Amino acid sequence: MADASAPKEPPERDRRRIFWPGGLSARLLVLTVLFALLGGLIAIPPALAAYERQWLLDRVRAAELASLAPEVAPDRVVSEQLKAQLLRGAGVEIVAISVDGVRSLVFAGTRPTEAPYVVDLRPRAAGLGLFAPFRTIFGPEGRRVRVVAEPRFREAEFIEFVALDTELKRALASYLWRLLAIVAFVSTLAGLLVFVALNLFLVRPMQRITYAMERFRADPDDPAARVEPSGRRDEIGRAEAELDRMQADLRAALNSRARLAALGEAVAKINHDLKNMLTSAQIASERLAALKDPKVSQALPRLERALDRAVKLASDVLTYGKTQETAPEPRTLRLADAVDEAAFEAQLAERGVRLLRRMDAADQVTADPDQLHRILVNLFRNARQAIEHQEGRRQQGRIEVSLEATPNAAVIRVSDNGPGIPDRVRERLFQPFAGSGRPDGAGLGLAIARELAVGHGGDLTLASNGPSGATFELRLPGAPTKAPARRRSKSRA
Repeated sequence: MADASAPKEPPERDRRRIFWPGGLSARLLVLTVLFALLGGLIAIPPALAAYERQWLLDRVRAAELASLAPEVAPDRVVSEQLKAQLLRGAGVEIVAISVDGVRSLVFAGTRPTEAPYVVDLRPRAAGLGLFAPFRTIFGPEGRRVRVVAEPRFREAEFIEFVALDTELKRALASYLWRLLAIVAFVSTLAGLLVFVALNLFLVRPMQRITYAMERFRADPDDPAARVEPSGRRDEIGRAEAELDRMQADLRAALNSRARLAALGEAVAKINHDLKNMLTSAQIASERLAALKDPKVSQALPRLERALDRAVKLASDVLTYGKTQETAPEPRTLRLADAVDEAAFEAQLAERGVRLLRRMDAADQVTADPDQLHRILVNLFRNARQAIEHQEGRRQQGRIEVSLEATPNAAVIRVSDNGPGIPDRVRERLFQPFAGSGRPDGAGLGLAIARELAVGHGGDLTLASNGPSGATFELRLPGAPTKAPARRRSKSRA
């Protein structure tokens, strides 16, 4: 057993938050400051290199002016005292010029014991690199630098000087610290400004959307949980609008589920009485079977099958309300017989609607007989009611059923010559309580039919629609087959 007194390891997410802020605003502030600081740091090397180049050029110009002293001095001779003053004023130790390929010393001070490193400032030379100032700053003390540049005030090929880099190193270090201070200040200020702008235009709206989502999850019926669209035309505005529509759809779905739950409770209460009534009807049908009336004998089998289906449906009501439709029990059956049974229950002949079967009488499909019967009855009844409610209709109603064989499925198409499905209903055609195009319709028939088809491993879709009628496509797994020919029994004389 683990020791209860032992300290628990913090979760990975909590350990991360020690070094990384968890809030979006805090992360945004840190990132904006870091990115602004990174941009400033990237600009430091070229700025420092430009400063070093200008510093050295200033020394070159001072050395060049000092080199003019012998030319204007009497007898072209400069005293040691004046030479020392000129070198000290220029900040150099040795000055030389090159004229016509001949290099001559103008002023020569103490010769260095070690060879100086060379910096060539002429345009054709490589010049200073971006990291040359850092080599100067972090290099050893007491080094000397030899600088070569083009002259400005005299005719010569180049002018050069040698000097200690101590003063250059001190000037570069001072300039580097100033740059770092400026970059830190600008980065912080820019980060704060960017943070305020992004927090105002992005983070705050996202926080408002998140808060509305949390409130809606806690209590969907809370009016304060609704996000109020700001009318923005960017992604934030679209997210607000979509969230508002999603909340409205979810509220409608929850209300529909509540109504379905209430309906389920009502059905559960009447289910027992309904089963008793159907049982009484079955007893009455058994008594009718004793009669010798030919019309009763002809209609009785269909009545018994209808009562059996009704009893089974009543028994499955509670199961359907709790979970979903019962699993189908597929078997091979003649499609023509199933179509005739469904057409009889949908009262097509009684209402003057003609049924056309585009299939062979021996064609068989694999399906649960009761569930296939319910699917076809729903499709036939909807088509008949759509034909009956069509205003100004003159031609006879017609429903056509055809079968198409595919390698892995049987496709049953049910077409009618009614008015078609209204456009306002097509998007929610298979949704419960939403897919009815008639004011008196509940919108459950097609929803149940599609659920039964999906339970078989197939589907029910609207294949085509228009003012000349609609076509539904029922796809059932398993290719259709042909039933064996029925043998005729020989009558005895």
